[in-house]
This record gives sequence, structure tokens and C-alpha cells, in this order.
Amino acid sequence: MAAHIDTVTVKGTQVPFIYEESKQLPIISLQVVFKGAGSIQDGDKPGLARIASMVMNEGTKKMGATAFAEALESKAIDLRITHGRETFVLSLDSLKEEFDAGVSLLENLLDDPNLTDESVGKVKTKLLGSLKRKETDYDYIASRNLYKAIFAKTPIADPTSGEEESIIKINTDDVKQFLKSYVNLDNAIVVIGGDLSEAKAKEIATAILKHLDKGTEHDVPFYHATPSKDLITKKPATEQAYVYFGAPFLAKTNDEDAFKAKVAAFILGSSGFGSRLMEEVRVKRGLAYSAYARINMAVSHSYFSGYLQTKLESQDEAVKVVRDVINEFIKKGATQKELDSAKKFLLGSEPLRTETLSQRLSRTFNEFYEGKKPGHSQDDLIRIEAMTLKELNQYILIHPEIANLTFSIVTK
Repeated sequence: MAAHIDTVTVKGTQVPFIYEESKQLPIISLQVVFKGAGSIQDGDKPGLARIASMVMNEGTKKMGATAFAEALESKAIDLRITHGRETFVLSLDSLKEEFDAGVSLLENLLDDPNLTDESVGKVKTKLLGSLKRKETDYDYIASRNLYKAIFAKTPIADPTSGEEESIIKINTDDVKQFLKSYVNLDNAIVVIGGDLSEAKAKEIATAILKHLDKGTEHDVPFYHATPSKDLITKKPATEQAYVYFGAPFLAKTNDEDAFKAKVAAFILGSSGFGSRLMEEVRVKRGLAYSAYARINMAVSHSYFSGYLQTKLESQDEAVKVVRDVINEFIKKGATQKELDSAKKFLLGSEPLRTETLSQRLSRTFNEFYEGKKPGHSQDDLIRIEAMTLKELNQYILIHPEIANLTFSIVTK
């Protein structure tokens, strides 16, 4: 049975409901996703969504973090709260026989979250410690600086975990206000599947959603990447150059031709061995162990990016090769051999992308979230199979903006 979309009505609000029945294993999986509720809403306090999710993982005031965690562990229930740039997510997974107990604990958490100064202080200390450890993570530094450069003065520029200066300023009232503003019925989407009937799934979803206020719906704004000056960060301890690069990509997830971006990116840099970048950077010149590039498309932003590590003395040559490969790709496009290879992989590996319940639910959710019709991913495969080399190269030619590269490099 394929995942399908319906609604459940709670407090006069119609909440999208995505469901698939699967009796392969006696398990049930539930997510309540709140759109427009991730770090994109942090405002002038980057890290707020991250702290809110961490505090929600501290159990209830009545039970406390330890007792709440023990109650979950004793029944092998996985209850976790996470966040991304655009979403805030409540997730619950367990064996079918323990799922009602998990639902009860989630309801308790929604009614009595451990929103105290003590728990907020605890998670802030954890997060600050994590950020401190990242000071020697040169991949993280190069990637973070790239985001800051190409998404300057937008919420996308800030790390989802925030930075020390902003974390220190966040207090308990900020966390309470964030949860009140964004974790509500008008932003909720329910995704549930497993060994249960649709009627039972709707009953569970309704019971959980009743613990939420109605709230106000929040749209997800879109931010364009822009070229910037190259950034060089000096670190005395490194013996490698960490090279990250990015550029604008002027397309959105719901564009009619978005599937062509997947094929173009696969050929240019996301397919590993056989991609243009890997062949030119590693195979022909031995400049790096790996070189990767991809087109990133989300509801809130899109951009082109890639990375590699190279010897310090090879840094300048590697940057030049990346520029040359991308310019050549735009100018001359792909070859028939490359297109055939991309089609073979993308079409042949499709069963691996839909073999589990979570994969199928995630795909249906993403189609809905991105404003596409159910089954859009399958339609894209048909379009990819029918795509000609001329069509692909015309698409590549109209996106010269990916050559407007910004480099973020950590070097010695």
C-alpha cells in the first residue's frame, strides 16, 4: 500500500495527514512536523530552535530528564525532538505493543515540558561545549564560512546550532515563546505508518494534536544565494587545505524542470567516481582523495556547492581545476555517455530509495511539503528516462550562475 495524504480536523483546524500501512514488521512510526518552525525563525538569536529542541528532549517537569528517559528505554521507545532549517519535528517509533505507552509519554511531554531555567542552562552548556569542540573541525569551519558568505544577511547564513555569542543570550522565556509561536496546529503535518489501520492512525494523531494550541500558520520564505569574495581562514595546526565552494542556483524545488538539475549535478560532481570533478581532480591530477559537488534545493533556498581536501602546496591548482571544470561543463554540457550512465544509475537504484516504510513516508511528505502532487518522484523518473542530451545541455547552458563561485578555504 502506497503512502497517501488526507487530513484530520482538530479544534477546527484541518491538519495534513500522511499515512501508509505496512505489516512487514510489528512497528509503528510517527512524526509531527511543524513547517516554518526551524532555525530559519531564530531571528537575532541563532541557535534558538536548536535549544528548544534540546530542552524538549529533557523530559517533563514532573518526571525530570532521567526518569523520563528511563521510562522510554524500559519499553524500547524512541521519542526524540529535532529541528532543521525549516522544520521542528516530534518523532515517535516503537514496537506496536508499546506504541500506546509512547503516545502517552509524548502527550505528557507536550503538556508538561521541562521548561525550567535549570534545563535551559543545562542544554546551553552542552551546546557551547559542542561548539567549542568544532573550533578544530576545519571542515565545519570552511562550510560555515561558506554559508555566511553566500547567504549573507539572511537566516540561512547562521549555523543551525548558533554561535557562542548568540547562545549565551538565549533564556527560558525565549524558548517558551518560540515553542508557543511555531509548535502549533496551524503549522503541523502528521506522518504516520506501520502495523496499524488508518482509523487507528487518525485516532492517535487526533489524540496527540489535541495537546497543541491552534496558533498562526507560518510560510517558509525563500532566500537566494549571492556570490561573495573568497574567504581564507588560517589555522596553524592543519596540514591540509579544506576547500569548500558555492554559487547561486536560480531554481526552486517546485520548478517544472527541477529533475534536470539532479541529472546535471550527478554528472558534474555528485556521482563519486565517474563524475567530472572526481575525474579531473583525483584521477587525472591526484590533487585530492575525493571531490564532490551537488545542487542543493530546499523550500527556503537553493544553491550549488562542493568540497575537497588537498595538500597545502596544491591548493591554488585545485581551485583553478574546479573553476575550469565547471566553466567547461556550462560551455559544452554533458556527453551522451555521461547521460546514459546517469540514467542507468538513477533509474536502476530507484528500488533502493523506496524499500523501507520510512523512505516511502519521507518521499510522500517531501512531495507534499514542496507543493508537488503525490507520485511526482515517479513522474520525474519517467521524464529522466525520456530526456535527450539536447534537453539536458540546454538546461545546463541556462544556469551559468553556478560558475560564480565563492571559495571558503581553511589552510595553514
